[in-house]
Amino acid sequence: MRNLMMSCGAAALVALSAVSEAPMPAHFSLVKSARVAPALMSEVGLASWYGSETQGTTATGEEFDSSELTAAHRTLPLNSRIKVTNLRNGRAVILRVNDRGPNIAGRLLDVSLAAAERLGFTDSGKTKVRVSVLRYPKGYVSESDSAFVLLPSCAIHAAD
Repeated sequence: MRNLMMSCGAAALVALSAVSEAPMPAHFSLVKSARVAPALMSEVGLASWYGSETQGTTATGEEFDSSELTAAHRTLPLNSRIKVTNLRNGRAVILRVNDRGPNIAGRLLDVSLAAAERLGFTDSGKTKVRVSVLRYPKGYVSESDSAFVLLPSCAIHAAD
């Protein structure tokens, strides 16, 4: 009998107590809009290099420096990170796309002198390469990741 009375008392307290759920966030917001780039991809084609004879400002607004590990590509978003593999000798290097080009038909990529040295094709001037996109710059998403997501405004977003 005592247990029955205790159970009824506990049930009454629970029934009469206030709702204890946390309130929903006041509003939801869309994740900042991002530009959509092609799904992370791989291309094969000819690469050439350009050195200190190339003067001026790159498409990113920085001065060209042949000692940096950079590349020029016609369509990839600027500041993308790419892995370039020389298909003739297997050497590979990670580059940042900071310019537009090449301006010669049939070429896929122009790389800096430093990149060409690491890839081992400074003597020949051009070589067959595989270009694999490793990461797009902040503000871009891959086509495969471009679904719109609603997140609470208080959600914490991971930085690139």
